[in-house]
Amino acid sequence: MTGSDDQGSGGTAATGDPMICVGAIAGAFGVHGEVRLKCFTARPDDIADYAPLLTENGEIAFDIQVERPVKNGFAVRLSGVETREAAEALRGVRLYVPRARLPALPDDEFYHVDLIGLEVVDTGGATLGRVRAVHDHGAGDLLEVHAPGHTDTVLLPFTRAAVPTVDLAAGRIVADPPEGLF
Repeated sequence: MTGSDDQGSGGTAATGDPMICVGAIAGAFGVHGEVRLKCFTARPDDIADYAPLLTENGEIAFDIQVERPVKNGFAVRLSGVETREAAEALRGVRLYVPRARLPALPDDEFYHVDLIGLEVVDTGGATLGRVRAVHDHGAGDLLEVHAPGHTDTVLLPFTRAAVPTVDLAAGRIVADPPEGLF
């Protein structure tokens, strides 16, 4: 039921379009300016299709050439990065694209950033809370819901059984949570 963005939003582009994190530089790879890139897209090797990739503040744009898969990511070349020192200086930098540059999804799939902030109501219309984050720990997505009047959040399975309706236009999710979850 979800699309590619696992990391959420990184602000807003000059056009007002939300910025979506699609990767993070894990450090230098080799001695000729390549970086090890962790990709957060649904198909990691497609990250070059979204270029140019921007830093969070949008001040630096990189064209990207994926060289090869490596442990925990890809060895890539970024435009303007020619030395190991320059590559190492980028360690920890997250790379973003404007939301509009991401492909449209089928009706039953959603980008995580589109779910964050939606109101969650039960099948009777009673407010359960708002989506604070979306997590995927390998066994399926979980919506982290902050319930009004509670300090802790609730992890709601993002399955058809627990979440039968997502209405992005209305800004809400209808949930049928397992008994006792809320």
